[in-house]
Amino acid sequence: MKRKILIAIDGPSGAGKSTLAKAIAEKLDIMHLDTGALFRALGYAALIKDFDTRDAKQAAELIKQVELGIEFENKNQKVLLNGKDVTPYLRTEDVSIAASNISVHPVVRDYILLQERQLAERESFVLDGRDIGTVVLPNADVKVFLIASPQVRARRRLLDLINAGNQNAEYEQVLQDIERRDHQDSNRQTAPTKMAADAVLIDSSNLTIEETVAQVLALVEQIE
Repeated sequence: MKRKILIAIDGPSGAGKSTLAKAIAEKLDIMHLDTGALFRALGYAALIKDFDTRDAKQAAELIKQVELGIEFENKNQKVLLNGKDVTPYLRTEDVSIAASNISVHPVVRDYILLQERQLAERESFVLDGRDIGTVVLPNADVKVFLIASPQVRARRRLLDLINAGNQNAEYEQVLQDIERRDHQDSNRQTAPTKMAADAVLIDSSNLTIEETVAQVLALVEQIE
């Protein structure tokens, strides 16, 4: 890139935000920050410590007990929990639900927000999440709101689970989990999933990843 650039990719769970963000970052040779992985790490910590992710006081206590860190190795993100790389454990359905639950608490979002902004101040980044364009980086150079139908997202998620070794995953259960999380993430009081007024809506239901990437790169070219 000729200059520092910040790209925000928001959207519901399973829309393919991380896949898109990684591809964009690779094309532009910049860093990708998977913000959802930070919340997942806290959700994972809550599960192994048997904390109630819906309880605000326990969420605040959890933050006091853990140290969350981020490292990049060959531009690949690693999430550290008390110095241990927990990245491989963050993509289960239990962790996904725990992350959604714990992310509603303002103390948690403030904690993650500070880390996100500190990283974004350093260099060019593609950030993906649910409130990047509205809360984390309201002045991002490019904002995308990526969607796909719940059915398409459920099929994609089911394939991911099966490829990860979860042969017992069922489509209907995955679909129900996605619809439940959509409702929770869109209706929470703190930083709900919301499209920024100046974001570009992209529906990837019938697009390949290459076609989706091309649309985002076209937006980047407009600002250079």
